[in-house]
Amino acid sequence: MEEEFELEDKTTNFDFKGFIFKILSYWYLVIVCVLIGLGIAYYINVRKLPVYKIGSMITVKDDSNPLFTANTSLTFNYGGVSDKVSTVVTTLSTRTHNEKVVKKLRSYIDYKKDGEYQRVNAYDEVPFFFFDDTLKYQAKGIPFQIRVIDSNQFEFKVEFKDLDKAQKAVNLIKYSTLESKRKMLPNQVYKQVFQFSDTINTPFFKGRVLLNGNPINFNKPYYVQFKSFFSTVKRYQNIDIRTESKGSSIINLSLTGQNKAELVDYLNTTVKVLSQDALERKNLFATKTIRFVDSILTEKSKELSDVERELNQFKIENDIIDLTEESANLKSKLREYDNEIIALERQLDYYDDLETYLVKRTDYSNLPAPSVAGIEESSISEAVGKIVELSLKRGSYSYGLKSKMPNFADIDRNIDALKRVILENLSSSRNLLRKQRRDLQTKIAQIEAEVRELPKDQQELLKIERRFQISQNTYTIFLQKRNEASLIKAANVSDIKIIDEAKDTGGGKIGPNTQLNYVMAILLGSLIPLVFVFIIVLLDNKISNPTDIEKLSQIPVIGLIGKSTLDSNLAVLSKPRSSISESFRGIRASLQFLYKQQKSSDQTTKTTLVTSSVSGEGKTFTAINLASVFALSGKKTILVGLDLRKPKIFDDFNLTNDTGVVNYLIGQKSLDEVIQQTDFDNFDLLVSGPVPPNPSELLMGETMDAFIDELKKRYDHIVLDTPPIGLVSDAVNLFKYSDANLYLVRQNYTKNGMLGLINEKYQKGEVSNISFVLNYFEHKAKYGYGYGYGYGYGYGYGGYGYGRYGNGYHELEKTYSWRKKIKRKIKKRLRKLFK
Repeated sequence: MEEEFELEDKTTNFDFKGFIFKILSYWYLVIVCVLIGLGIAYYINVRKLPVYKIGSMITVKDDSNPLFTANTSLTFNYGGVSDKVSTVVTTLSTRTHNEKVVKKLRSYIDYKKDGEYQRVNAYDEVPFFFFDDTLKYQAKGIPFQIRVIDSNQFEFKVEFKDLDKAQKAVNLIKYSTLESKRKMLPNQVYKQVFQFSDTINTPFFKGRVLLNGNPINFNKPYYVQFKSFFSTVKRYQNIDIRTESKGSSIINLSLTGQNKAELVDYLNTTVKVLSQDALERKNLFATKTIRFVDSILTEKSKELSDVERELNQFKIENDIIDLTEESANLKSKLREYDNEIIALERQLDYYDDLETYLVKRTDYSNLPAPSVAGIEESSISEAVGKIVELSLKRGSYSYGLKSKMPNFADIDRNIDALKRVILENLSSSRNLLRKQRRDLQTKIAQIEAEVRELPKDQQELLKIERRFQISQNTYTIFLQKRNEASLIKAANVSDIKIIDEAKDTGGGKIGPNTQLNYVMAILLGSLIPLVFVFIIVLLDNKISNPTDIEKLSQIPVIGLIGKSTLDSNLAVLSKPRSSISESFRGIRASLQFLYKQQKSSDQTTKTTLVTSSVSGEGKTFTAINLASVFALSGKKTILVGLDLRKPKIFDDFNLTNDTGVVNYLIGQKSLDEVIQQTDFDNFDLLVSGPVPPNPSELLMGETMDAFIDELKKRYDHIVLDTPPIGLVSDAVNLFKYSDANLYLVRQNYTKNGMLGLINEKYQKGEVSNISFVLNYFEHKAKYGYGYGYGYGYGYGYGGYGYGRYGNGYHELEKTYSWRKKIKRKIKKRLRKLFK
């Protein structure tokens, strides 16, 4: 029956078992990587500066002044508690607020000292105050070294290390106005001794250094450096702000940094500045009232003095002491009506000014207080207060963090709605006031008619006293308003109250997380070898075990040959009881099984062909040792070197390659003349001979048929060492002479794609009776399998095992240390080089 050759589709699956064994085989790499990682983690941990977190707690209350509930229009109330909390949270992260705090604390000055591995933050640890003249330019980014010599003097030193040329510009900044410029400074070291009372005036710094009472470490250098103002502000804008719960008036503040004293000062100062600003906003109307009334009082005081002087002068010149009773009565009525009409005029003027202000301006934060004009209409007073509140809130939010910004469109819509309400109320209120003014003017006109009937001097005196009274009443009213505003301002308290101020209680350290660094070091140290092994497995396209061959081809594996540690290829003849010798005996047994299945089983002579994909896969080594086991079994054996292009086998037997197969095929020598005897029984050698110009033609000629037939008459076993099938076609022409073909695959040398050619020929039927032999095989765990050297694979995967029951069946192979292995390899290479 004709045998059909079909290769089923071989799907390559990831070998998890092999991958796990490879990982285990690189245990030393895992340990090394973990140790390196732990070393790096330790190096980082000991050099990382500690990080602290300090917090404080405040509350926002709606504290009003109970003594002045009737004058709330003079107190700026910017909404309920919830709205105040939202305003405070946003304000704390605004640029404007933090600029105030940074300037107040001079946080743009960086203090450092020498630490164990680097310079560390020395805020509140330096023994001096460093005062910069904020009106003068200071060098930014250049460290100033200050070393206290004694209690009276210190050394001031600056090294311009980064100036790479004769001169280079230095950045200068004036912190009062935040103006900056560049200035050329000489590339040199500045060093001078100053008294603590001296004023330092250099091109790069202007200011003073004073002792602050901290313990002095004489001759120890401290470093002071001016930082970027806006970078400092931006850092503190990231303050952590959290409310206790939704709708709660309690706010928790926290900051992280490397110096607890610096964090404590900043948190407490930011609350103080916030509290002061909140109080100023709360007293906004009262403050504006005082400022406005002060200007009116100055004017009215001058006017009152002028009228009083005129009155006294008139009395002296006309020898009049006082008004008559009739004139006094008229004066009393006129004073009453004048006061009322003055109040109305003041309210009407305020309404006119308010309308003009609302229509022509967009910033309403400076709207005058309604109470100044005596307006007690709640709708107008409340609306004006809310407009001022919204306007100030919009302005304060302009420099806040975008993530905490409110919707400006909503604020603008609320302002516009309040403007419409005020303008509508103004129209009706003014009409009512004007009607009242007309009624009062009618009454005044009637009284003035009665006055004209009085004597001339009484009329004139009445007019002057009337003007005097009006000025005096106006002055008194405004003076009363100023006193009220001052009392309100003095009695008001801030809505911001400190519950728990920031304080260094000895804890607060939150970093660095050294344990996490060590854990990460262990994880990364373990992960890197895993990735390394995975990449090796992923990119590895070489055959490493029998399973790889089984996945790539249906050609069976007949045996495994271990790695030889001998210097020569005579492994079987040198050590007959070694594990490698047992491997070849296993292959011999499998070949016997194979021969019995062949049609030529009646023949006495068996021919075995040995080939491979490329050179270096152990083809010659296998041919020599396979012939050796045949010879040791008492069979007359000949090893024929048919690799005419690259002859090798003669060297191991200390023979020459002067005459051989080529000489016979071209008719120069007879068969007896080319066959060489070896030092071993039943083992002859026929080398290839000189390299011919036409090796393929020689192997394909009729002489080759006669050559093989003659050898079969003389020997029981013929082993043919042929060229690699992947390089030349010589071996293909020789398949017709062989009863069994061994195809060598070398572990971690032969690539997967190299089996494609032999698979194709096997599938087409061009090659038969072929089996794979896995050479140079090591059963280390990194290959994922534990095959021993002495295990033989039978044809059709029937196996014969040798050497698996102890050391009594074969000699233990001598193991060498890695140093000796290196020496042996060097010696082997040198022998080949000089041979």
